[in-house]
Amino acid sequence: MTLSVALGPDTRESTQTGTAASTDVLTAPDIPWNLVIWNDPVNLMSYVSYVFRSYFGYSETKANKLMMEVHKKGRSIVAHGSKEQVEQHAVAMHGYGLWATVEKATDGNGSGSGKGKGKRG
Repeated sequence: MTLSVALGPDTRESTQTGTAASTDVLTAPDIPWNLVIWNDPVNLMSYVSYVFRSYFGYSETKANKLMMEVHKKGRSIVAHGSKEQVEQHAVAMHGYGLWATVEKATDGNGSGSGKGKGKRG
């Protein structure tokens, strides 16, 4: 089925309805963002792992792996999603006393380095 939409005087646009064609173009809401947790001199490693388990619902193994990455590399991407979701996670991490920032993902799938997506995203 074809629909014609009048855009103005003497201007018409035809659009095809039915099955939608997939595109490789990402729109602004589709661009993934990362939640980065940074190492700090204040929080104990056990506390950081606890926060990852309690807030994101990560297993002890995954939480400890991410915590060790923060400790050894100075940062870890612990979640990804829409900008709004990731900003909410960052505010929550600040509430726990962790240093968290939001960054645009670099590889298009939201992880940048293959780290997991938070369950709250």
